[in-house]
Amino acid sequence: MIIKNGNVFQEDGTFKKQTLYIKNHKLVSENEMTGKEEILNAEGLLILPGLVDIHSHGAYGKDFSDGDVDGLKEILKYERRSGITSYCPTSMTLPKERLIKIFRSIEEAQTADGAYVAGINMEGPFLDPAKKGAHVEEWIAEPDADFMKELNEVAGGKIRLVTLAPNVSRAMDFIREMHEEFCISLGHTAADYDCAKEAMSLGAHHVTHLYNAMQPLAHREPGLIGAAMDDPDCMVELISDGYHIHPSVVRATFRMFGPERVILISDSMRATGMENGTYELGGQEVTVKDRKAVLKDGTLAGSATNLFDCMCKAIEFGVPVEQAIFAATRNPAKSIGIYERTGSVSTGKEADLVLVTPEFELKQVI
Repeated sequence: MIIKNGNVFQEDGTFKKQTLYIKNHKLVSENEMTGKEEILNAEGLLILPGLVDIHSHGAYGKDFSDGDVDGLKEILKYERRSGITSYCPTSMTLPKERLIKIFRSIEEAQTADGAYVAGINMEGPFLDPAKKGAHVEEWIAEPDADFMKELNEVAGGKIRLVTLAPNVSRAMDFIREMHEEFCISLGHTAADYDCAKEAMSLGAHHVTHLYNAMQPLAHREPGLIGAAMDDPDCMVELISDGYHIHPSVVRATFRMFGPERVILISDSMRATGMENGTYELGGQEVTVKDRKAVLKDGTLAGSATNLFDCMCKAIEFGVPVEQAIFAATRNPAKSIGIYERTGSVSTGKEADLVLVTPEFELKQVI
């Protein structure tokens, strides 16, 4: 395929009218073409890298934690239709035997018409009960390196991320032992600044849904948020669905952390892409109305917004267009080590492309 006349998003954050050449699903140079390729005219459209969602529990009525291969395939198809071409299905805090069953489902889920399974994000069970959020407290467990290794073997080596509360017993030992094998993300924690700083010094350079399920940033007690700002290697997830974070704080986060350290995520649950109603997340009932998902006590329970719409919300909130795109493509790809494969429109990478109007109306996913 040859795509002509589109305004292509560049690695420096600009747009440039450029012809793209695709062969065997890869972006290639012109001299590799045969002259018999299909030609797509993208006049008037912007061409973005395919989006990378590294934190999402489910969509379209399905959830990764169901442990259902066919359900996960439906999630991946929905994500691809929505402009997300690489995806990390994310687990909840559940009993260990259920996590083993769920992670086994990953091997059979990949299909040609779904988003690429970039790896598993393991959110729980190594959390702080004081900041459990929508996770079930009775299933929270101490960090266990041996169990992580067992799970990763079951999952075919696909675990990319694991959320850890650094203030719980055995957390620092876990980070020392496992930080080179997985991206350790700090979250669901009441950790103070010094505790979080120690964890980062040991190799934990990622934060799970910044601001949510952690101590607030205060002028005398900066907590995990302040420690993340002070660690130049730390990348932070941000849910920009219009409910989890106030628009002013979304804008401030990009200014505080800069365009290379913010990762937009959906944190979506099964209600995403569905009608208002009652759904389930991690064994708990969730009510969804107008894309806001809450437990019975009013606790936010993930989002009902996909990553493409979260990116558009960030732009609507005043985040510069190029920074919002980077936060939904390049930054998440770098955070889990797949930037050589995807995350930018560059020769040699997968031809993961999203075609949108200048108003960011989604037109086509390649």
